[in-house]
Amino acid sequence: MRDFSRSKASDRQRAERRGRWAERLAIMALALKGYRLLKLRFKSGPGEVDLIMRKGEVTAFIEVKTRVSSDLAVEAVTVRQSRRIAAAARIWMARDPHAAKGVCRFDIVTVSPYQWPKHIPNAFSADETYP
Repeated sequence: MRDFSRSKASDRQRAERRGRWAERLAIMALALKGYRLLKLRFKSGPGEVDLIMRKGEVTAFIEVKTRVSSDLAVEAVTVRQSRRIAAAARIWMARDPHAAKGVCRFDIVTVSPYQWPKHIPNAFSADETYP
């Protein structure tokens, strides 16, 4: 009988490595557009944000998704996930006076094979229920 727990664990490890690689690629792509990384994988009680980056007065809370296509990546950001990102962003903004004075935005960066990462500014809002 095959031990499926091993394959599930290795699948999770592969997905984790792929996600970290996608985050690094997204950071490079956004840096070329003038964004500066403030925090990688910000975790708070209610949620987590993959990247927090700033360009001028804009603080962008960015979800990085890796899928075979950009459309599938955007669809993978669920309502629940966008709410958790917004909750974590509120905590960040309460701690960062510069972010609280400026503009806050929720972006998605999609990473698909053989394509440059696609940056989608204002992909969802903290008040919306659908990304």
